[in-house]
Amino acid sequence: MVEYRPEHERMLYSLGLAGSAFKKVYFDPNLGRQVAIYIPAEDVIVPYGASHIEQAERVTHVMRKTKNDIMRLQAVGFYRDIDLGEPTSFHTDIEKKKAEEGGYSLTDDDRYTLYEIHADIVVDGDDEDEDDMPKPYVVTIERGTGEVLAVRRNWDPEDNLKLKRQHFTHYVYVPGFGFYGLGLIHIIGGYARAGTSLIRQLVDAGTLSNLPGGMKTRGLRVKGDDTPIGPGEFRDVDVPSGSIKDNIMPLPYKEPSQTLLTLLDRITQEGRRLGAISDMNVSDMSANAPVGTTLALLERTLKPMAAVQARVHYAMRQEFKLLKAIIADYAPEEYEFEPERGDTVARKSDYAMVDVIPVSDPNSSTMAQRVVQYQAVLQMAQQAPQIYDLPQLHRQMIEVLGIKNADKLVPTSEDQKPRDPVSENMAALVGKPVKAFIYQDHDAHLAVHQTFMQDPSIMAQIGQNPLGQQIMAALQAHIAEHMAFKYRKQIEERLGAPLPAPDAELPEEIEVQLSRLLADAGKQVTQINSQQAAQQAAQQQQQDPLFQLQQMEAQTKVQEVQRKAQKDQVDAMLEAQKLALEKEKLQISAQKDAVQLTAEQKRAADQLKMELVRMASSAQQQQQAQQMQQPQQPKPPTNTGE
Repeated sequence: MVEYRPEHERMLYSLGLAGSAFKKVYFDPNLGRQVAIYIPAEDVIVPYGASHIEQAERVTHVMRKTKNDIMRLQAVGFYRDIDLGEPTSFHTDIEKKKAEEGGYSLTDDDRYTLYEIHADIVVDGDDEDEDDMPKPYVVTIERGTGEVLAVRRNWDPEDNLKLKRQHFTHYVYVPGFGFYGLGLIHIIGGYARAGTSLIRQLVDAGTLSNLPGGMKTRGLRVKGDDTPIGPGEFRDVDVPSGSIKDNIMPLPYKEPSQTLLTLLDRITQEGRRLGAISDMNVSDMSANAPVGTTLALLERTLKPMAAVQARVHYAMRQEFKLLKAIIADYAPEEYEFEPERGDTVARKSDYAMVDVIPVSDPNSSTMAQRVVQYQAVLQMAQQAPQIYDLPQLHRQMIEVLGIKNADKLVPTSEDQKPRDPVSENMAALVGKPVKAFIYQDHDAHLAVHQTFMQDPSIMAQIGQNPLGQQIMAALQAHIAEHMAFKYRKQIEERLGAPLPAPDAELPEEIEVQLSRLLADAGKQVTQINSQQAAQQAAQQQQQDPLFQLQQMEAQTKVQEVQRKAQKDQVDAMLEAQKLALEKEKLQISAQKDAVQLTAEQKRAADQLKMELVRMASSAQQQQQAQQMQQPQQPKPPTNTGE
């Protein structure tokens, strides 16, 4: 779009003067691409009472095209192929006044005047128009003949609401009471006319004062009286009577009035201050004024222009949206070719995933304001440098100043590429930024960095460096970054699945579920790391000479205890053998005693048996004696039937 910048600059110039300017975005069939042309405010006609161009029921664009342009558009089928005759010149009063001020004539304009009307109408014969409701169309009419050159649908076929497609962007300088905005002509036009009148009066007064006219006596003759007298020139004069001054009387022209000059200065100041709200200029402040005070005054001074820039920023964003939509409509459905390098041409579906916005900052209208803002931030960063990204802050400051190649002057960690651990150590040693990447071998990097920091010669060199603390802090931060990525990898191994990208936005439900899974995985990783740490501590302890000496002493004590235990065991065995012999002797003695006891028991048993027999016979004799002494009783009869 080679015409974009010239058209945009024309629009901005007209915007400041007229208060309203328009950009039209459309696809030009003659060029085969999208265009964004500037349209003066007088060439856009809207109904009375319209508040915004997007809500206007009808927008008419007054176009002027040459005969060749019309023929090319008719050849490609954009306009009807009809004879329009010779063009009829038509211009508004505004165009005539502009031509008069610009010093050119409009009589030689041989262009057709077309009315391109964007409106909601009912078109007879439209098959899609079933409900007879007005729908957005674009109708093009030639003003001279009244012929309709084209009628086109102005909505997306896939849109069920059939909303009109917008092709115009309205840029406003200062919002006015109606549809159009106010510009400098409306705001300070009265001051400009008054100032111009005062300047003309002062110039006329100075001219008459320097070259005054007057009256002279009729008989006074001056040689060469038809030419002015030059510097240092004396001419002959014939005086009829008396002195020369008695025969010449200059008119009393006054010099330029100081009152008019003071009034001009006053009007000029009022015109300048009309666009500002501060009574004190930045140049009137002291050089030792605080940055905050200067920033506040600068902000108050530039607030009207900042508001204008914010409106231009918004309008440009709307224009970029229209451009993106036009480009997407005419983009291919699939990639057309595979280039040798670089990306392919974007498809139509690619534009649905992105948005195009201007990179300007509507809150900072001038470079001086942005510089003061960054100076305030730099002063704050000096008080707490640990919470600021100083390289990024300095780079933005350099970019604000307009210095090129800021990325080479102040490299940041985002600009770094993957490097081996030795190169990272070298970069950190000279104060260059280093960055870890998620896919690197973090164990290997950590091993190299830790051995680097344990090297006595390197540590001695860093200790002598005035920036030693910063170097060590950068190394520690880089090691912490590798440790963080290593921990992430361990969590992924416990989960058995990769984690989302760092700082990725997650839905609430997924984030809650993932947090619960990560809690269990974190416990497992902590247990494994604790076991490994214990094993490493044990191995390191075993390699300690003092620990080895303690182990030798412990082994010696164990051997002594074992020898003592063996000796005690032998003594116990001997004692057991002695006890066994004594027991055997006791058993033999007991057996002998048992034999003797058995013989005595036998004799005692025989004696007891004999005594029992004697007692039994004595008892039997006594019983018989008693029975013989008792009388005999008769026996009861015997029952033989039972």
